Amino acid sequence: MDKKLGKLKKILSDMKSVLVAYSGGVDSTFLARIAHDALGDRAVAVTAVSETYPEGELARAKRIAGKIGIKHVIIKTKELNNRDFTGNSPLRCYYCKKELFGKLLKIAGKKKLNRVLTGASGDDERDYRPGMKAAEEFGIRNPLIEAGFCKKDIRLQSRKLKLPTACLPASPCLASRFPYGRRITRKDLKKVASAESYLKRLGLAEFRVRHYGDTARIEVCGKDMKFILKNSSRIVNYLKKLGYIYISMDLEGFRSGSMNEVLMK
Repeated sequence: MDKKLGKLKKILSDMKSVLVAYSGGVDSTFLARIAHDALGDRAVAVTAVSETYPEGELARAKRIAGKIGIKHVIIKTKELNNRDFTGNSPLRCYYCKKELFGKLLKIAGKKKLNRVLTGASGDDERDYRPGMKAAEEFGIRNPLIEAGFCKKDIRLQSRKLKLPTACLPASPCLASRFPYGRRITRKDLKKVASAESYLKRLGLAEFRVRHYGDTARIEVCGKDMKFILKNSSRIVNYLKKLGYIYISMDLEGFRSGSMNEVLMK
């Protein structure tokens, strides 16, 4: 592990100055911290905000960036203006990342920063991640992958550094709650965001509300299934107020990236 960390610091130091695509999640927070340690003011974190960014993420990202001490810039992206994105094909993430990386490269140019970085880790290489193709096309670097870090390594090092994200559940963009082919709209994104915000207020930590028009499919870890059943009446009532007609719980339980399962048939 020390060897990986040493390699990561050297990679960052050799770049001289960097812009970190920073969501406030586990991976990008760890990368932002190490980049700041290695480069000081020559490292800048940039957070992109849009309707697909989960509620509450920005406040946490701001707070953690302040704690790290890294310069923090917030921008807005408009992926919902892109029909290739809202059409929600399996290449959705590719189109989203194309817009994001284009904006980040412009900021890096204005601030005279040599490289734009993402917090992608080794786990991302083993999953379906079309956004990584966009990163390659734009010359974006993935230093955590280059240094050999997987998610487990990042969480371990984050605990050692006392980063508040060490045990944070993954929180991908809200567009990942829609099955491929179902159009993504502002109205439906707000619906999903409200449903998930409610379940968080009930005390759930790792789950998803998958959106199928008038049907909501709730994924929770096995240990939380009894909680859902016990509180089914109020959960159903709340989600019906949001506009859902049918509310179901997936018996297979929570699994990150479950919407990609249709691509593997």
